[in-house]
Amino acid sequence: MNYEIKHQDKFKYIEEGEGEPLLLLHGLFGALSNFKDLIEYFKPKYKVVVPMLPLFDLDIFHTSVGGLEKHVHKFIEMKGYENIHLLGNSLGGHVALVHILKHPERIKSLILTGSSGLFENGMGDSYPKRGDYEYIKKKTQLTFYDPNTATKELVDEVFEITNNRLKVIKIIALAKSAIRNNLGEELNQIQQPTLLIWGNNDTITPPFVGKEFNRLIPNSELHFVDKCGHAPMMEVPDEFNRILDGFLQKLSVVSQPS
Repeated sequence: MNYEIKHQDKFKYIEEGEGEPLLLLHGLFGALSNFKDLIEYFKPKYKVVVPMLPLFDLDIFHTSVGGLEKHVHKFIEMKGYENIHLLGNSLGGHVALVHILKHPERIKSLILTGSSGLFENGMGDSYPKRGDYEYIKKKTQLTFYDPNTATKELVDEVFEITNNRLKVIKIIALAKSAIRNNLGEELNQIQQPTLLIWGNNDTITPPFVGKEFNRLIPNSELHFVDKCGHAPMMEVPDEFNRILDGFLQKLSVVSQPS
């Protein structure tokens, strides 16, 4: 998976394909590899965009869900995207929610998977044990139903982050910001069609969180996926892409003039 990482102003991002933008926001330990199957599947029909969230590049005061949302908003404004399908996993879902509540005008639909914003079991509870590779490996495996989904490459990435003291401070700041920033009172303001894809075995944002999002977001539909943890687009990509494709196709039928 070698996509060109584009640089424009202070933004780094991937942009593949043509069509309505499908904009993907990764989570706290997220990487581009999280989305490779999704990018490949959708780039023939959509402009698939993955901005790199500046998890470790903001000053500590702005290292928050709100700070990341501002970055995403400026990125969207710079690119001039319209009719965006905004997809977020984990912390990325939280950023997507804050964005759609503040700036709904360019967003056509919202897709959340394992999103924070209501409740999450943080990586921040017994954390961090720096320098303990086995501990980090176990923690990373907890993200998934099948621990083998946590490849050595992925564990190495997380280990590298947790061995950097400044990065750890910023991760804890982001995790705390996510817990403080509960959106339960505001979700009924979201007007856009919303798709919720949840792993039945998600231990970080358990299934009841998906049900609660479904109850609170008016125009939402919820799909559970069996034998799947916190990152369905990585663990069950075929199933994830099928559900998302069906949702987007329904929208394109609705939006075509009769």
